Amino acid sequence: MISTAIRVARVGSAAELAAAALMILGFPVLMLAALVPSVPAFAAAAAVTYLADHYLHRRNSYLINRLSKVRAGLSIRFLIRQLLLILLLARLSLADDLIFYGAVACFIAFYGLQAPHGALVTLIRNRRRMPVATRNIDLKSRIRIPDAPPRVLLHRSAEKILHLDLFAVVGILVSAALDDSAVGFGGIGLTIALGCLYVVGLVPYVRGAKTPPRTEAVLAAVDDWLAAYRPETVLYFSGSRDSAYQVNMWLETMEQLDTRPLIILRERGILNNLAPTTVPVVCVPGGVHLMNMDLSTVRVALYAANVGKNIHLLRVPTMKHVFIGHGDSDKLASVNPYSKVYDEVWTAGRAGRDRYAIADVGVRDDDIVEVGRPQLAPIQSWQGVPDGRVPTVLYAPTWEGWDGNPGNTSIVLAGENIVKKLVTADPPVRVLYKPHPFTGTVSAEAGAAHRRITALIEKAAAERAADARFTADTAAQTAAGAELDRVQARLAELAAAAGDKGDEAEATRDGIVDVQRHEEIARLRAEWNDAYWRSFPSYEHRVITGAQPRLYDCFNVSDGMVSDISSVVSDFIASGKPYAVTDSAELGVEEFKRQNTAVRAATILSNSAAELGALLDAVRDPSADPLAEDRGELKRYLLGPDEPASIDQFNAAVAHLAMKADARNVGQESRTGAANADPAEAAELTSALPGQRGASAAETDGVAAGETDGVAAG
Repeated sequence: MISTAIRVARVGSAAELAAAALMILGFPVLMLAALVPSVPAFAAAAAVTYLADHYLHRRNSYLINRLSKVRAGLSIRFLIRQLLLILLLARLSLADDLIFYGAVACFIAFYGLQAPHGALVTLIRNRRRMPVATRNIDLKSRIRIPDAPPRVLLHRSAEKILHLDLFAVVGILVSAALDDSAVGFGGIGLTIALGCLYVVGLVPYVRGAKTPPRTEAVLAAVDDWLAAYRPETVLYFSGSRDSAYQVNMWLETMEQLDTRPLIILRERGILNNLAPTTVPVVCVPGGVHLMNMDLSTVRVALYAANVGKNIHLLRVPTMKHVFIGHGDSDKLASVNPYSKVYDEVWTAGRAGRDRYAIADVGVRDDDIVEVGRPQLAPIQSWQGVPDGRVPTVLYAPTWEGWDGNPGNTSIVLAGENIVKKLVTADPPVRVLYKPHPFTGTVSAEAGAAHRRITALIEKAAAERAADARFTADTAAQTAAGAELDRVQARLAELAAAAGDKGDEAEATRDGIVDVQRHEEIARLRAEWNDAYWRSFPSYEHRVITGAQPRLYDCFNVSDGMVSDISSVVSDFIASGKPYAVTDSAELGVEEFKRQNTAVRAATILSNSAAELGALLDAVRDPSADPLAEDRGELKRYLLGPDEPASIDQFNAAVAHLAMKADARNVGQESRTGAANADPAEAAELTSALPGQRGASAAETDGVAAGETDGVAAG
């Protein structure tokens, strides 16, 4: 019942639910206490509403946001409490007392302070919001960006000024109880004085040296930096804050480029969720600002997602535009017709090329380049299960998606069956369960299935811990735990040393990564991962959520995997390990394989998971694995050859496309020069550059087509 109430109220825990109930019920109790009247009851109910309201705000409760939508926002709740206090004084026959008039005047004046306070806070935030936010770019030497205002002034500013009424409320209640106006007027004076001081404290930050430079100066400084840095390859990304993982997966690849890289983001939320990187980053929310930015040295633009805002960069003809995506799978998103606006589409292997050919969405085969998947380099090849270790099977289902298609995820129809068979397998296996982070965000049924699966695994883990057949090396685990604590402490120390960068303007000024610190963090995270897996028995079932350990780390400690149709399957194939995929939509084995390339070397599971034994047999005895050869062929088909390394293929593709962009630009300059020259000079220029002109004309077909499509889309 409690879990149902939590879901309906959209709160995160039982404590949040209790606080919400106390706050909502507290106001009727306040009214009743005022009508009775009872000062102690009113004081107790007021304290409950204050504390519950504060707790829900600190937890960023969804319920608080909903209350503001139904005209029961923060200011209204404080005003109602103050009006009920006035009612209490009237019911106590104090309407003719000086404290009554003092209370009325206090609350009117107090709310009069809200307007200048809110205006100043809004003005400060707007003026400190940079037209362009950056990371790893030296703007500090080009423009003056002042420090952010003290956190105490702006963080939760509305709550802070409203809570200053506490002094007046407490003073008035004490006066009502003791029939002594002095305490009440003392509280009133303190509330008004502190409110005035708060407003006065904000004034210096809206003028003079404490405000950042104007938009024109910031944009000029960015262009000055661009002219000095001369970026050559851009990774462009736009999307919601939840899609930040789509750009994060390319950060390491960008760091390994042979050309000068730059990352362009379009949303501030993405910048705030961007993983640490050494690559320069520019966040340009305004389309006009982006289109006026000097990107004349860029030759290759890479796009990780098909979104409308891509048009703001696609319109630039001096660079070549490439769709690289954010995963390789048989989902419809991998053959989006929008992809034909790009000069090239880069896929991991031959499968991506064939996928576009079959879909027939207008992407030409000549425009597809196979570059492998540089992100898969950390995935280790399988060497079989080490002697003496229980085999590990990873269950990594994807989420339910937006369309309600039962084939999206196995978690609803097959998840419990899969896990039950794994935890009861004989000979035993160890189960790692790592669900997609979006699981349950759309479907309550998927969320409930996830919770049941979690309970199943935790129960099985407890039973295995009590099973005499399994013995743990407690000394080794204790040592690993100590190592884990040491690494976590050092990571926390490094995070604290980095400090809070204040607001966006201050983060832009100071957001240059310390390369040495960045490398140490990368090394520590690798040490953390190693210590994590050694900190508990190798036979222990485990539910793994959150960012750490990463999915690829789970791949490396697993001997087999069960998943759904998603890029997870394509990535896991890089390991060469056995895997199973669930046909949740019940298409049938042949049709399922026909529609989904990545499952052609998989054990296909029905929703009953009756076929799971074939996967477990392959995990336990690789020599008897009937699909091993098929997996090797499929790996090459999906992900390309192992040699040369994918990052080398990627760099070669960037270099080749940059040359095509240069050839196109030289050809354009030649034609422009010929058009402006005398007829005799034009003929001489034309005859002098026949090869360049011909090559350029051929190579600009794709650009011209891309521009036409882009204009039509716009």
